[in-house]
Amino acid sequence: MSYFPTVGLEIHAELKTKSKMFCSCVNNPDEKQPNVNVCPVCLSHPGTLPVINRDAVRKVIKTGLALNCQIPQYSKFDRKNYFYPDLPKGYQISQLYMPFCENGFLEINCSPEGEQVPYGTGRKIRIREIHLEEDTGKLIHPEGADYSLVDFNRAGVPLMELVTEPNIHSAKEARKFAEEFQLILRYLDVSYANMEKGQLRIEVNISLQCKSKIQMPKSKSNPKSKIQNPKLGTKVEIKNLNSFRAVEKGIDYEIERQSEILEKGEKIVQETRGWHDTKQITISQREKEEAHDYRYFPEPDLPMLHIGS
Repeated sequence: MSYFPTVGLEIHAELKTKSKMFCSCVNNPDEKQPNVNVCPVCLSHPGTLPVINRDAVRKVIKTGLALNCQIPQYSKFDRKNYFYPDLPKGYQISQLYMPFCENGFLEINCSPEGEQVPYGTGRKIRIREIHLEEDTGKLIHPEGADYSLVDFNRAGVPLMELVTEPNIHSAKEARKFAEEFQLILRYLDVSYANMEKGQLRIEVNISLQCKSKIQMPKSKSNPKSKIQNPKLGTKVEIKNLNSFRAVEKGIDYEIERQSEILEKGEKIVQETRGWHDTKQITISQREKEEAHDYRYFPEPDLPMLHIGS
């Protein structure tokens, strides 16, 4: 392979709280009957106001401390505006400018080549931030039907998102990081983190650089080397991966797909793709949005939070 991959992860974890993020509705991930754990707040009826779930905030900060993050003195929520059937408000209460946790790391016992190494000698994967937001509802597509259904039981559930820096360089590294993060979530008792139930969802961002233009990162064969050209290639995102196997297979497929495009002298399109587990390929879904497309602005109905020591 003549191209060097760079991967960043975005991992969403539903928090293990008694109630939802901004209302008193029950947070029950095992509820089978649709639209029973709902209220005027999480259904966004006119005139309703959100109230912050203290337990959810504490669980995010607890996770950040376990991952060596810096906890700022102040934090606040923002509105992320987009229109989708499972988002009743037409916006999502999230965090962009002042997240609860920043600048952390997680050490994994894995080399850049994906080899198992003793603890204490592995790589430190840098964490850009961990922020808190509300989950959306769930779309249901009955087989053979020409319509979709919406279950709002999940709407408003506390959702923690971890964002790594782009310093993962293999599919095995990405899988190992995700597996270690799941173990930490369960040990801290902040999330059930069951991927098969959608409580842990992973998105990967992948870009390639030409190896001839960079110097490879540290490895057993080249222990002193560092990447000299930090400029990354065009980023492609794979959305909503629901297994560690899909994370690894999806990254490997995308590296191969992008390499073939670049070998032909063509350009990579910045886009969002989905993983087709049966065909073991990624499929184009839409062109990638930028932050300005969501028209973020401070959430006017929630106060700024002062985080004590």
